[in-house]
Formats: sequence, structure tokens, C-alpha cells
Amino acid sequence: MTDEVRFGFLGAGWIAHRALGPAVHAADGARLQAVAARDATRAAQLRPAGRAYDDYRAVLDDPEVEVVYISLSNEVHRRWTLDALEAGKHVLCEKPLGLDAAEVAEMTAAADRAGRLLVEAFWYRWHPRTRRLEQLLRDGDLGTVRQVEAEFSFDGRTDPRMAGNFRMEPGRGGGALYDVGCYVVSAAHLTLGSGLQVDEARYDPGPTGVDLATTARLRATGDEPAPATGGGPAGGGPAGGGPAAFTDRRSGSAVVRCAIATPDRQELRVVGSQACVDFSTGEAFANWHQPSALTISGPHGSHTEEFAPVDPYRLMVEAVAARVRGEESFLVGAQHSLDVATTLDAIRAAAVPAPSAAQHS
Repeated sequence: MTDEVRFGFLGAGWIAHRALGPAVHAADGARLQAVAARDATRAAQLRPAGRAYDDYRAVLDDPEVEVVYISLSNEVHRRWTLDALEAGKHVLCEKPLGLDAAEVAEMTAAADRAGRLLVEAFWYRWHPRTRRLEQLLRDGDLGTVRQVEAEFSFDGRTDPRMAGNFRMEPGRGGGALYDVGCYVVSAAHLTLGSGLQVDEARYDPGPTGVDLATTARLRATGDEPAPATGGGPAGGGPAGGGPAAFTDRRSGSAVVRCAIATPDRQELRVVGSQACVDFSTGEAFANWHQPSALTISGPHGSHTEEFAPVDPYRLMVEAVAARVRGEESFLVGAQHSLDVATTLDAIRAAAVPAPSAAQHS
């Protein structure tokens, strides 16, 4: 049995109870050591091996905790990440890592100074189907990527969890682009590389001022910065999930859509000069404990590759724990997180109100 890496949670909300808590308990080489929430009783329900706290700072001060997982509302990700790094902890932080690229750059620099991991919890990136797409890109099986279509929309209008939720508050990082837009922009960078230009962006404003839906057209510029060295030992090159290994085959465009108040829809389609890939079975970004498949189509026909049900959260936790132990494992790199944040900034800056919400239905 490998040494267990000890995780401490900041926050005991839905994602911690339904996804990350069970993932750490099930993971090989990881242990849920401590949990902090405003209500210590709720923290204790996650069954930490050590302590349940009603003070977030207590997890940072707990000498038994090695990795801090942050699942608090978006506007405090920066604060608690910086504090955790200063306390000598590795950090796994929910997406979006920061509210803008400046915050992400600051957090990455802090991880460098501390010599600690900083990993954005883009859990879909650990799914075997997504890793297969990366392999197809890396091997050149698709040829030059011409077009990408990515959508992550869900209907939060009838979800009781959305009432009074930070996702509806503009000052707390609310809205579709922050909540699920980061996934589709991540997919655009995964397939097209670092340099993306926003050609057009439209959004549907909600009554609280957040965007209920956003659509953007992006174009690869061919500009590829040197891989970031941020994120502590994770780095930002190909081994850390960066795009540098296969960007020479990308010169296309992408249409990305996200929404928190339209019918559920998840899609990822990558069209190359030699073949195209569709995530044909199962949710494109939130596939969890369900079968999934991708279909590869080319001039000589098509075939479908199927993937057994898997928990990408667990795979993510195991990868972080392995890297903390000094073992090789796949992590989403710092450059990818910075790329996504930069493009999200550009979309927000370019977006104009949509003439009608009908285009998102």
C-alpha cells in the first residue's frame, strides 16, 4: 500500500458531499483527513479521519493535512489558495481557479514560490475519453483541427440549489461563463492550443445581472507562449496537460456555448482535415459513473470507441496524490488554467447582449 496523501477540505457543500468526499474515500493512496465548514456538524458528515472544524483556517493550520481542496464560492478561491500555499499546503481548487487571468497568474506565482502544487479541478480532463482525444490530437490522427463545437448547458431554473446561490450573484463570480463556460473554453484550448482570439460573443442577461447563457466564436491565432512553469511541481508543459506537444496541427476556430437556464445539453465535436471526433454517448463534460463513447469519422468510414463507467473525480484525486508523493502522473498544467482564464476575460470584454434568448434553446 502506498503512503496515503492526506487531504483537507475547505467547504462541505454539494460537490464535496456528492463527488470529492466519496472520491477521496475511494481513491488509492489518499485519505480525507480534515474538513472545515461553517457548520462543523456538516463537515463531520464527510467522515474525515481526523478533525471536523467550523473554521477554514484550522485546516490550513492542521499539521496532518498535505493537500487543501477548495470548494468555496468563486470569489474567495484566490484568498484561500494563497493562504493555503503560504501555509505550505498543496492546493486542488475548484474551477474557475480565479475570477480573471490576473488572479490565476498571482496564484500560480505563489505556488512557484512555495514549491507546491496548484491544480485546477477540471475533472473532465482525467476522464479516459478525454485522454483518448488528447492522444488522437497528439498522434496527428485528426490532421489539422479546423472546427470545434463545445456546449455545456443545464436548466437551473427549477433546481432548488440555485435559489440564493452564489451562481446568481455577479459580485461572487456568478453566471454561466464562470460556472460552465470554463469547461467549453478549456475544450477549445485543449484542441486548438494557447492563442485564441474572440471574434464574437453574446450573452443573455438574467435579472440579477449575471449571464444566463453565453455564446462565443473563437479563432486560433497560432501564438503559443512558452509553457508556464507555474503550479509548483506540476509545471505547465505537456506532462502537466499543456498544449505544447501538438499545437502545430491547430489553426482552426471554435464555437463555445454555455448556459445555466436552458435545457440540458453537453456536446464536444472536433473536426480535423483527416477525421472528426464526436463525444457521441454520455455527457461531454460531466460524465460520471456512466458509460461513454466517442466516434471517429473519416473518409473511409467511422467507428465508435466505448468507455466503461468511471469516476473522473477519483482519478483526479489519485493523480494529485501521486504527484505529491513524487510519482509521475497527469495533471492539468498551469498554462492551461492561465489560457482559459485569459480567454474568459476576453469573452466577457467582447460580449454584447443577445437579441433573443431563443438562440440558446
